[in-house]
Amino acid sequence: MQKRMKQIADEGGLALVLGDLNVGHTELDIKNWKGNLKNAGFLSEERVYFDALMNKQGWVDVGRAAHPDVAGPYTWWSYRGQAFDTDAGWRIDYHLATPALAAVASNYKVHRAASYDTRWTDHSPVSVDYSL
Repeated sequence: MQKRMKQIADEGGLALVLGDLNVGHTELDIKNWKGNLKNAGFLSEERVYFDALMNKQGWVDVGRAAHPDVAGPYTWWSYRGQAFDTDAGWRIDYHLATPALAAVASNYKVHRAASYDTRWTDHSPVSVDYSL
């Protein structure tokens, strides 16, 4: 993945990698980050991998760019306990864009269900407008 994403980034065009990548990149991306330091999805080696994509290859996390220095907005909540009701979630669904595409990104939105009983999955869809 890193090799191909580097090739794409080096071309300088418009490209997007999106979906459930199952990693909370920073402490802002998981509600209970201290309690998950040794759990898959928030391991240091997973986060270092994300750092390489963003900082060394130039990919832009469109969600974090839209919400800098803010916890969340979360895109996944466990079915266990009251994670959804207390917003104890993770931001693991991403739009990673090349800088040229990120520059035209707007209206990042997590479509969170209104209540636990109206959810149809443990994830919420993420949408972004890309207008050239």
